Amino acid sequence: MNSLKEIKKPLSEELKTFQKVFRQSVKSKVPLLDVIMRYILKSKGKQMRPLFVFYSARMFGEINDSTYRAATLIELMHTATLVHDDVVDDSFQRRGRFSVNYLWKNKIAVLAGDFLLSRGMLLALENRDFEILKIVSRAVKDMSEGELLQLEKARKLDISEEVYYEIIRQKTASLLASCFSTGTASVSNNPEIIEKMRLVGEYAGMAFQIKDDLFDFQSNGQTGKPSGIDIKEKKMTLPLIHLLDQSGYIEKRKIIHTIKRHNEDPKKVEWLLQLVREAGGLEYTERKMLEFKIKSLDLLNEFPDNNARNSLADLIEFVTERAK
Repeated sequence: MNSLKEIKKPLSEELKTFQKVFRQSVKSKVPLLDVIMRYILKSKGKQMRPLFVFYSARMFGEINDSTYRAATLIELMHTATLVHDDVVDDSFQRRGRFSVNYLWKNKIAVLAGDFLLSRGMLLALENRDFEILKIVSRAVKDMSEGELLQLEKARKLDISEEVYYEIIRQKTASLLASCFSTGTASVSNNPEIIEKMRLVGEYAGMAFQIKDDLFDFQSNGQTGKPSGIDIKEKKMTLPLIHLLDQSGYIEKRKIIHTIKRHNEDPKKVEWLLQLVREAGGLEYTERKMLEFKIKSLDLLNEFPDNNARNSLADLIEFVTERAK
Protein backbone atom coordinates (compact mmCIF):
# COMPACT_ATOMS: atom_id res chain seq x y z
CA MET A 1 0.00 0.00 0.00
CA ASN A 2 1.32 3.46 -0.94
CA SER A 3 1.87 5.97 1.87
CA LEU A 4 -0.24 9.12 2.03
CA LYS A 5 2.86 11.16 1.19
CA GLU A 6 3.31 9.18 -2.06
CA ILE A 7 -0.39 9.52 -2.93
CA LYS A 8 -0.26 13.30 -2.37
CA LYS A 9 2.92 13.86 -4.42
CA PRO A 10 1.31 14.25 -7.90
CA LEU A 11 -1.02 16.91 -6.45
CA SER A 12 1.51 18.89 -4.37
CA GLU A 13 1.03 22.11 -6.38
CA GLU A 14 -2.76 21.75 -6.45
CA LEU A 15 -2.85 21.27 -2.68
CA LYS A 16 -0.81 24.46 -2.19
CA THR A 17 -3.25 26.36 -4.41
CA PHE A 18 -6.19 24.85 -2.51
CA GLN A 19 -4.73 26.07 0.79
CA LYS A 20 -4.57 29.63 -0.59
CA VAL A 21 -8.17 29.46 -1.86
CA PHE A 22 -9.37 28.04 1.47
CA ARG A 23 -7.49 30.64 3.54
CA GLN A 24 -8.91 33.43 1.39
CA SER A 25 -12.45 32.06 1.74
CA VAL A 26 -12.46 32.29 5.56
CA LYS A 27 -11.08 35.80 5.90
CA SER A 28 -13.30 38.17 7.83
CA LYS A 29 -13.34 41.88 8.69
CA VAL A 30 -14.45 40.94 12.21
CA PRO A 31 -11.19 40.62 14.23
CA LEU A 32 -12.50 37.90 16.59
CA LEU A 33 -13.75 35.79 13.69
CA ASP A 34 -10.43 36.21 11.88
CA VAL A 35 -8.55 34.98 14.98
CA ILE A 36 -10.84 31.92 15.25
CA MET A 37 -10.45 31.11 11.54
CA ARG A 38 -6.64 31.32 11.79
CA TYR A 39 -6.80 28.98 14.78
CA ILE A 40 -8.95 26.50 12.83
CA LEU A 41 -6.56 26.64 9.84
CA LYS A 42 -3.64 25.63 12.06
CA SER A 43 -5.34 22.37 13.01
CA LYS A 44 -6.25 21.12 9.54
CA GLY A 45 -5.83 17.36 9.16
CA LYS A 46 -4.50 15.13 6.39
CA GLN A 47 -6.33 16.94 3.52
CA MET A 48 -8.03 13.69 2.52
CA ARG A 49 -11.20 15.33 1.19
CA PRO A 50 -9.43 17.69 -1.25
CA LEU A 51 -7.41 14.70 -2.51
CA PHE A 52 -10.61 12.77 -3.29
CA VAL A 53 -12.05 15.84 -5.06
CA PHE A 54 -8.91 16.48 -7.16
CA TYR A 55 -8.33 12.89 -8.23
CA SER A 56 -12.03 12.47 -9.09
CA ALA A 57 -11.76 15.54 -11.35
CA ARG A 58 -8.49 14.28 -12.87
CA MET A 59 -10.18 11.03 -13.90
CA PHE A 60 -12.42 12.89 -16.35
CA GLY A 61 -10.66 16.17 -17.15
CA GLU A 62 -8.34 18.91 -15.94
CA ILE A 63 -8.49 20.42 -12.45
CA ASN A 64 -9.94 23.93 -12.80
CA ASP A 65 -11.23 26.83 -10.68
CA SER A 66 -14.53 25.01 -10.15
CA THR A 67 -12.62 22.00 -8.75
CA TYR A 68 -10.81 24.22 -6.23
CA ARG A 69 -14.13 25.75 -5.20
CA ALA A 70 -15.67 22.26 -4.83
CA ALA A 71 -12.82 21.17 -2.53
CA THR A 72 -13.08 24.43 -0.57
CA LEU A 73 -16.87 24.19 -0.22
CA ILE A 74 -16.62 20.63 1.13
CA GLU A 75 -13.86 21.61 3.55
CA LEU A 76 -15.86 24.63 4.75
CA MET A 77 -18.97 22.50 5.30
CA HIS A 78 -16.97 19.74 6.99
CA THR A 79 -15.17 22.19 9.30
CA ALA A 80 -18.49 23.84 10.22
CA THR A 81 -20.00 20.49 11.17
CA LEU A 82 -16.94 19.66 13.33
CA VAL A 83 -17.22 22.99 15.18
CA HIS A 84 -20.95 22.41 15.74
CA ASP A 85 -20.37 18.75 16.74
CA ASP A 86 -17.95 19.83 19.47
CA VAL A 87 -20.65 22.11 20.88
CA VAL A 88 -23.27 19.34 20.77
CA ASP A 89 -20.89 16.78 22.33
CA ASP A 90 -19.45 19.31 24.81
CA SER A 91 -15.96 18.30 23.61
CA PHE A 92 -12.96 20.31 24.72
CA GLN A 93 -10.47 18.81 22.26
CA ARG A 94 -10.21 18.37 18.48
CA ARG A 95 -7.15 16.69 16.91
CA GLY A 96 -5.14 17.11 20.10
CA ARG A 97 -5.86 20.86 20.38
CA PHE A 98 -8.47 22.77 22.34
CA SER A 99 -11.82 22.97 20.54
CA VAL A 100 -13.31 26.31 19.45
CA ASN A 101 -16.14 26.01 22.02
CA TYR A 102 -13.64 25.37 24.83
CA LEU A 103 -11.62 28.50 23.99
CA TRP A 104 -14.44 30.87 22.99
CA LYS A 105 -17.57 29.25 24.51
CA ASN A 106 -20.60 27.72 22.79
CA LYS A 107 -22.36 30.83 21.44
CA ILE A 108 -19.28 32.04 19.56
CA ALA A 109 -18.50 28.50 18.34
CA VAL A 110 -22.01 28.10 16.88
CA LEU A 111 -21.74 31.48 15.14
CA ALA A 112 -18.27 30.58 13.80
CA GLY A 113 -19.74 27.34 12.39
CA ASP A 114 -22.58 29.33 10.81
CA PHE A 115 -20.03 31.68 9.25
CA LEU A 116 -18.19 28.72 7.67
CA LEU A 117 -21.46 27.32 6.28
CA SER A 118 -22.48 30.68 4.80
CA ARG A 119 -19.03 31.26 3.27
CA GLY A 120 -19.27 27.91 1.53
CA MET A 121 -22.73 28.63 0.13
CA LEU A 122 -21.74 32.12 -1.03
CA LEU A 123 -18.56 30.83 -2.69
CA ALA A 124 -20.64 28.42 -4.79
CA LEU A 125 -23.47 30.87 -5.53
CA GLU A 126 -21.19 33.77 -6.52
CA ASN A 127 -19.53 31.49 -9.07
CA ARG A 128 -22.74 29.81 -10.22
CA ASP A 129 -21.56 26.36 -9.10
CA PHE A 130 -25.16 25.29 -8.62
CA GLU A 131 -24.66 21.55 -9.18
CA ILE A 132 -21.76 21.43 -6.72
CA LEU A 133 -23.75 23.40 -4.12
CA LYS A 134 -26.70 21.03 -4.59
CA ILE A 135 -24.50 17.95 -4.02
CA VAL A 136 -22.84 19.35 -0.88
CA SER A 137 -26.11 20.74 0.57
CA ARG A 138 -27.65 17.28 0.18
CA ALA A 139 -24.67 15.80 2.06
CA VAL A 140 -25.09 18.28 4.94
CA LYS A 141 -28.82 17.40 5.10
CA ASP A 142 -27.94 13.68 5.21
CA MET A 143 -25.33 14.25 7.92
CA SER A 144 -27.87 16.09 10.10
CA GLU A 145 -30.50 13.39 9.57
CA GLY A 146 -27.95 10.66 10.34
CA GLU A 147 -26.98 12.33 13.61
CA LEU A 148 -30.64 12.70 14.62
CA LEU A 149 -31.43 9.10 13.63
CA GLN A 150 -28.52 7.92 15.79
CA LEU A 151 -29.71 10.02 18.75
CA GLU A 152 -33.25 8.70 18.35
CA LYS A 153 -32.11 5.06 18.22
CA ALA A 154 -29.52 5.52 20.98
CA ARG A 155 -32.28 5.69 23.60
CA LYS A 156 -33.12 2.00 23.22
CA LEU A 157 -29.64 0.89 22.04
CA ASP A 158 -31.19 -2.10 20.27
CA ILE A 159 -30.15 -1.00 16.77
CA SER A 160 -30.43 -3.42 13.84
CA GLU A 161 -27.55 -3.80 11.41
CA GLU A 162 -29.73 -2.29 8.68
CA VAL A 163 -30.41 0.87 10.73
CA TYR A 164 -26.71 1.09 11.63
CA TYR A 165 -25.78 1.10 7.91
CA GLU A 166 -28.34 3.84 7.25
CA ILE A 167 -26.89 5.95 10.10
CA ILE A 168 -23.29 5.69 8.87
CA ARG A 169 -24.34 6.15 5.24
CA GLN A 170 -25.86 9.49 6.18
CA LYS A 171 -23.47 10.56 8.95
CA THR A 172 -20.12 9.69 7.38
CA ALA A 173 -20.37 8.24 3.89
CA SER A 174 -22.47 11.10 2.47
CA LEU A 175 -19.64 13.63 2.83
CA LEU A 176 -17.03 11.34 1.26
CA ALA A 177 -19.50 10.56 -1.53
CA SER A 178 -19.83 14.30 -2.20
CA CYS A 179 -16.04 14.58 -2.63
CA PHE A 180 -16.19 12.10 -5.51
CA SER A 181 -19.30 13.57 -7.11
CA THR A 182 -18.33 17.27 -6.82
CA GLY A 183 -14.84 16.56 -8.20
CA THR A 184 -16.46 14.81 -11.15
CA ALA A 185 -19.14 17.51 -11.55
CA SER A 186 -16.43 20.20 -11.74
CA VAL A 187 -15.20 18.73 -15.07
CA SER A 188 -18.21 16.79 -16.39
CA ASN A 189 -21.94 17.40 -16.75
CA ASN A 190 -22.77 13.71 -17.32
CA PRO A 191 -25.29 12.81 -14.54
CA GLU A 192 -24.67 9.06 -14.88
CA ILE A 193 -20.92 9.42 -14.33
CA ILE A 194 -21.44 11.85 -11.43
CA GLU A 195 -23.90 9.46 -9.73
CA LYS A 196 -21.64 6.44 -10.28
CA MET A 197 -18.70 8.29 -8.72
CA ARG A 198 -20.94 9.33 -5.82
CA LEU A 199 -21.62 5.64 -5.18
CA VAL A 200 -17.89 4.82 -5.31
CA GLY A 201 -17.41 7.42 -2.56
CA GLU A 202 -20.39 6.22 -0.55
CA TYR A 203 -19.12 2.64 -0.42
CA ALA A 204 -15.63 3.91 0.49
CA GLY A 205 -17.18 6.06 3.24
CA MET A 206 -19.06 3.07 4.66
CA ALA A 207 -15.83 1.07 4.75
CA PHE A 208 -14.03 4.03 6.36
CA GLN A 209 -16.57 4.30 9.20
CA ILE A 210 -16.67 0.54 9.84
CA LYS A 211 -12.87 0.60 10.05
CA ASP A 212 -13.23 3.41 12.59
CA ASP A 213 -15.52 1.19 14.69
CA LEU A 214 -12.76 -1.41 14.93
CA PHE A 215 -10.28 1.02 16.52
CA ASP A 216 -12.35 1.06 19.71
CA PHE A 217 -11.69 -2.65 20.19
CA GLN A 218 -8.01 -2.69 19.21
CA SER A 219 -5.06 -2.03 21.51
CA ASN A 220 -3.82 1.55 21.41
CA GLY A 221 -0.16 2.57 21.57
CA GLN A 222 -0.28 4.35 24.94
CA THR A 223 -1.87 1.72 27.17
CA GLY A 224 -1.70 -1.43 25.07
CA LYS A 225 -5.44 -1.85 25.80
CA PRO A 226 -8.59 -1.12 23.75
CA SER A 227 -10.01 2.33 24.50
CA GLY A 228 -13.69 1.34 24.66
CA ILE A 229 -14.57 5.01 24.07
CA ASP A 230 -17.61 4.18 21.90
CA ILE A 231 -19.03 2.04 24.72
CA LYS A 232 -18.39 4.84 27.22
CA GLU A 233 -20.27 7.20 24.90
CA LYS A 234 -23.09 4.64 24.41
CA LYS A 235 -22.47 4.42 20.66
CA MET A 236 -23.79 1.27 19.02
CA THR A 237 -21.10 0.17 16.57
CA LEU A 238 -21.06 -2.89 14.34
CA PRO A 239 -19.02 -5.17 16.69
CA LEU A 240 -21.56 -4.50 19.48
CA ILE A 241 -24.55 -4.96 17.15
CA HIS A 242 -23.11 -8.31 16.03
CA LEU A 243 -22.71 -9.33 19.70
CA LEU A 244 -26.37 -8.49 20.42
CA ASP A 245 -27.47 -10.45 17.34
CA GLN A 246 -25.59 -13.49 18.67
CA SER A 247 -27.01 -13.16 22.20
CA GLY A 248 -30.12 -14.64 23.78
CA TYR A 249 -32.87 -12.48 25.30
CA ILE A 250 -31.50 -12.45 28.88
CA GLU A 251 -27.88 -11.81 27.85
CA LYS A 252 -28.97 -9.10 25.41
CA ARG A 253 -30.81 -7.26 28.19
CA LYS A 254 -27.76 -7.55 30.43
CA ILE A 255 -25.48 -6.12 27.70
CA ILE A 256 -27.82 -3.19 26.99
CA HIS A 257 -28.19 -2.50 30.74
CA THR A 258 -24.39 -2.46 31.09
CA ILE A 259 -23.97 0.04 28.22
CA LYS A 260 -26.72 2.26 29.64
CA ARG A 261 -25.83 2.14 33.33
CA HIS A 262 -22.21 0.97 33.70
CA ASN A 263 -20.52 2.46 30.64
CA GLU A 264 -18.03 4.33 32.86
CA ASP A 265 -16.98 1.21 34.82
CA PRO A 266 -13.62 -0.02 33.39
CA LYS A 267 -14.25 -3.64 34.46
CA LYS A 268 -17.71 -3.72 32.90
CA VAL A 269 -16.38 -2.13 29.68
CA GLU A 270 -13.58 -4.73 29.54
CA TRP A 271 -16.19 -7.47 30.06
CA LEU A 272 -18.14 -6.15 27.05
CA LEU A 273 -14.99 -5.90 24.93
CA GLN A 274 -14.20 -9.52 25.79
CA LEU A 275 -17.75 -10.64 24.90
CA VAL A 276 -17.43 -8.92 21.51
CA ARG A 277 -14.15 -10.73 20.83
CA GLU A 278 -15.57 -14.10 21.87
CA ALA A 279 -18.63 -13.62 19.63
CA GLY A 280 -16.37 -13.03 16.61
CA GLY A 281 -17.49 -9.39 16.41
CA LEU A 282 -14.13 -8.08 15.22
CA GLU A 283 -13.77 -10.64 12.42
CA TYR A 284 -17.37 -10.01 11.33
CA THR A 285 -16.83 -6.23 11.28
CA GLU A 286 -13.57 -6.61 9.34
CA ARG A 287 -15.38 -8.77 6.78
CA LYS A 288 -18.17 -6.20 6.32
CA MET A 289 -15.60 -3.40 5.97
CA LEU A 290 -13.85 -5.38 3.21
CA GLU A 291 -17.17 -5.99 1.43
CA PHE A 292 -17.83 -2.23 1.17
CA LYS A 293 -14.23 -1.54 0.14
CA ILE A 294 -14.42 -4.15 -2.64
CA LYS A 295 -17.76 -2.70 -3.82
CA SER A 296 -16.13 0.73 -4.03
CA LEU A 297 -13.03 -0.47 -5.89
CA ASP A 298 -14.99 -2.71 -8.27
CA LEU A 299 -17.23 0.20 -9.27
CA LEU A 300 -14.23 2.51 -9.64
CA ASN A 301 -12.47 -0.03 -11.86
CA GLU A 302 -15.37 0.07 -14.33
CA PHE A 303 -14.01 3.45 -15.45
CA PRO A 304 -11.12 3.67 -17.96
CA ASP A 305 -7.68 3.04 -16.47
CA ASN A 306 -5.57 6.15 -15.82
CA ASN A 307 -3.20 7.52 -13.16
CA ALA A 308 -5.95 9.41 -11.33
CA ARG A 309 -8.09 6.28 -11.05
CA ASN A 310 -5.12 4.35 -9.64
CA SER A 311 -4.42 7.14 -7.12
CA LEU A 312 -8.08 7.09 -6.01
CA ALA A 313 -7.84 3.32 -5.53
CA ASP A 314 -4.70 3.88 -3.43
CA LEU A 315 -6.56 6.47 -1.34
CA ILE A 316 -9.46 4.09 -0.73
CA GLU A 317 -6.97 1.41 0.33
CA PHE A 318 -5.25 3.93 2.62
CA VAL A 319 -8.39 5.06 4.47
CA THR A 320 -9.53 1.46 5.06
CA GLU A 321 -6.13 0.01 6.01
CA ARG A 322 -4.87 2.94 8.11
CA ALA A 323 -3.54 2.26 11.60
CA LYS A 324 -5.61 5.14 13.07
